[in-house]
Amino acid sequence: AVAAIKMASDDTERVIVIESVRQRLRHLILVDQVLDLIHSIGNDQKELIRNKARNESNTAAVDLLINTVIKTPHHDGWFMEFVDALKNGGCQHAADYVEAKFPDPTEEADNDACVLFIQLMSPSLLDRLKTSDVCAHCFSEGIISKEDKENVTEEKNSGNRKGARALLTRIVRGRPGWFSTFLKVLRDTECWPVYYELTGETQDNDEPAGSDVTAEEGPAGAQAPDNLECLDSSVTEETGDEATDGTDMAAAGGPKRADIVLRDYQMDAARPALEGKNIIVCLPTGSGKTRVAVYITREHLDSRRREGRSGKVVVLVNKVPLVEQHFSTEFRPFLKHAYKVERVSGDSPLKISFTEIVKKNDVIICTAQILENFLDNKDDEGVQLSDLTLIVIDECHHTKKGEVYNHIMMRYLKQKHKNVQLKKEQKKTVPIPQILGLTASPGVGGATKMDKAEEHILQICANLDAYKIMTKDNGQHKKDPYKQIASVEARQEDPFGDVIKKIMNAIHIHASLSPTCDLGSQNYEQWVVQKERKAVKDEDHKVRVCVEHLRKYNEGLQLSNTIRMWDAFGFLNKYQEEEMKKKVAPEEDEPIQITDTERFLFNLFKENKKELQTLAGQPQFENKSLSELRRIILHEFTSRDSARGIIFTRTRCSAMALSQWIQENSKFSDVGVKASYVIGGGDQSNVKPMTAAEQKDVLNKFRNGEVNLLIATTVAEEGLDIPQCNFVIRYGLVTNEIAMIQAEGRARAEDSSYTLVEVKGSAVAEKESINEYRKDMMSKAIAKIKSLSQDDYDKRIMTLQFQAIMEERVRKTKKKQKDRKSSSPSEVKFTCRGCSSHVCNGDDIQIIENMHRVNVSPHFGKLFIRKENTSLQERLLDYETNVFIACKICGQRWGSMMLFHGLEFPCLHVKNFVVAYNGKKISNCTRWNELAIQFPALDYVHHASQVVQSSDDEDTQ
Repeated sequence: AVAAIKMASDDTERVIVIESVRQRLRHLILVDQVLDLIHSIGNDQKELIRNKARNESNTAAVDLLINTVIKTPHHDGWFMEFVDALKNGGCQHAADYVEAKFPDPTEEADNDACVLFIQLMSPSLLDRLKTSDVCAHCFSEGIISKEDKENVTEEKNSGNRKGARALLTRIVRGRPGWFSTFLKVLRDTECWPVYYELTGETQDNDEPAGSDVTAEEGPAGAQAPDNLECLDSSVTEETGDEATDGTDMAAAGGPKRADIVLRDYQMDAARPALEGKNIIVCLPTGSGKTRVAVYITREHLDSRRREGRSGKVVVLVNKVPLVEQHFSTEFRPFLKHAYKVERVSGDSPLKISFTEIVKKNDVIICTAQILENFLDNKDDEGVQLSDLTLIVIDECHHTKKGEVYNHIMMRYLKQKHKNVQLKKEQKKTVPIPQILGLTASPGVGGATKMDKAEEHILQICANLDAYKIMTKDNGQHKKDPYKQIASVEARQEDPFGDVIKKIMNAIHIHASLSPTCDLGSQNYEQWVVQKERKAVKDEDHKVRVCVEHLRKYNEGLQLSNTIRMWDAFGFLNKYQEEEMKKKVAPEEDEPIQITDTERFLFNLFKENKKELQTLAGQPQFENKSLSELRRIILHEFTSRDSARGIIFTRTRCSAMALSQWIQENSKFSDVGVKASYVIGGGDQSNVKPMTAAEQKDVLNKFRNGEVNLLIATTVAEEGLDIPQCNFVIRYGLVTNEIAMIQAEGRARAEDSSYTLVEVKGSAVAEKESINEYRKDMMSKAIAKIKSLSQDDYDKRIMTLQFQAIMEERVRKTKKKQKDRKSSSPSEVKFTCRGCSSHVCNGDDIQIIENMHRVNVSPHFGKLFIRKENTSLQERLLDYETNVFIACKICGQRWGSMMLFHGLEFPCLHVKNFVVAYNGKKISNCTRWNELAIQFPALDYVHHASQVVQSSDDEDTQ
């Protein structure tokens, strides 16, 4: 027993060591060489890890591998098995770190510098490395393993660049000292161009014959990768045109570059920006706004280079997929020959500081929140607006109150007006960047009158400090699609819906509820939400549980009017199964209580399940919208030589169900329909979101023709590059005029069509008419603004800017006052949303990385049960486990278990609790930042020492 306790203590310390070096292991381990050597990992989990490597990156796969290895309980010998696998898989340097055999700090720093140097130089080395000879000598010298050599040889069969990339990837993962050995190998193999590139030595006349490859001139032509992922063979191969042909230099001093040819209307829109002015480029979807931005960016950098000044451009986007899109398809292809271009987002593999990325590159494409985070940083790791010379803001109509774009621009406006004062005082001003906004439609902000529409657009111009809003002339580059509305009659008979309504009315009676709106409507959904919040506040569990079920039945009704009844039934059935699972406790725990109301609700569905199931299988009762959608799709694919279209629908569930319906129907495949869906990546829905990689994969298939019909939620309306669609269908979905304009813009191929499918009496067509009116009003408002004299325009912009700055000051003052009055953690109490049992006080909560609120009370574990979260099995992040926690009494979810540097903590999701300040309850708190409470940071050392001390105490006993 004593030996077992000692082993447990050792295991805990080993896990802590592994977690402390995880960042290094990410870049030192090659999963494909190590995984098969760890026999304790099951085949299914190995396949998950391999898929991670194939679909995302080696780094992501290493994270999943580490999570798997350190997961408790540990089997005997787990640690040595891991170490041996690393050593035998050619990752000896990683094994050193795992065994806590750390190199001397100076040696480690020198090695890091060598690794970074190879990464920076790699683009200019790949084509000139004698891969076969160098690989053989590297193996002989011992800086790569046998497995490394075999992998490099296999990659070499697909081309020298792939082989060279694989070789460099493996060399830099070696133990310190590899660099000098690598240089020796280059000399021995007479690989002189690479040797001279790395040493900085110059060629002399005695260079051996046969070295006929000349070095590229100018480091500006090479992209600077910042971590090992840039060398991984899993990364898409760069196109062959990356290398510059010859040594001709552009006037600006860089290598030969790709030409950017703008159409007349694009050049007209760009002209003020080329003179250094701030503008908004407002061009329809598909008119090449991004290409205009690339041209302006290049001219901006070229002009500064000619003047002997450096330039720094940041391109801001509001969605993660747009980062990779702009990088891969626009900015990098046109700028890589003369400038360093890099992209950063939450999904980016780069792990070095954003500040360093900004310093090392000329053009940085990133999500706006990343820039905002670093503008907030007050220490040396921050970024200043004065560091930038041009900011490009994509989808700039989002530059309005409360949006991250506006937070960034508010800093700009404050500095701009400070500079005016500094200039008056004859003091040095602070440089501010040029601003370029891009949008297809600024919208009217819900305005119903022309003056309000004009004011809305002027406010966006003021927020972006725009000198002018640039549009195309009427009739230029016009690609308006043929527009039609397909109206269908409502169902005369709906027995499936009638059964759902019968169930809902039974619940109304049980809970004494009297709705004032039609079942299945949006108004009913809002009524249910209000009732649920009130019930939580009043601790009325009977009503709370009932309205939760009513909300799902209402969604089921809506789905049955959009998709197949069978899909709606599946949605309801799955919800009931998930709710019943919550009431099943792990075998070793006490049973979870089921109230009389919950029993009533479960039985109510059970009693009607068979009838619903039977009716769902009777096609004569299907909604007519689905039949009309079938007709339109078949018409589009039979009347065109090459059809490619998008169907927009309201919910993720309906997008997935429509995709499945099309794939299962042979009539569609007979006419060549190849359908898939794309949905959002946020977690605000019960439906599992799509990762950025999954979205990218579907859009690539749509782009290359593997998919020709995309079913999408609103995620595809804005920004994403979806070219040459010749039909768009909005399936019972109408939002605002901006979304309508952007959806119309997706149908930009010749002879395109735009169809709205609606049920008569649903008011969808009326909403579309309102949007048409707003679209027309927007065009007139823009024309009116453009007709203003520059003096009048400038005065109105200045007034709006001062108003915005004053409003910001008032907001910040109120926030400071609120923060001063904020409750201390001890004044806050949390109760279970499901059964109102006391959960914890604020004193029990600490915060990890200023983001994750965890309960650190040693007694908290007695209050919850653990259950497997199957949806996370394939999406594990550094801190995630596939376990969620739920109330021991009622089964209500509270959050999930979190793994942080080898220690487990229960991470709480505030939406699952009722929060009370000094007895005053808040029932609708959905985010932690809505609470004016400063929780203390996690004291990791304290908790880690407690774990170790506990193990030592048990060892002593």
